[in-house]
Amino acid sequence: MKNYLPDLLIVAGAASVAFGAWLAWPPAGYIVGGVLALLGGIKIARD
Repeated sequence: MKNYLPDLLIVAGAASVAFGAWLAWPPAGYIVGGVLALLGGIKIARD
């Protein structure tokens, strides 16, 4: 569990940012979520 904690915190933070953007303006939530998913995919591909 200790090894997965940073990844879980990153995913929870990304979800919180996307949800907060959605609360401000619903289309922004999808845009922010997509950008965060792309950045996460690029980071994983580089490792």
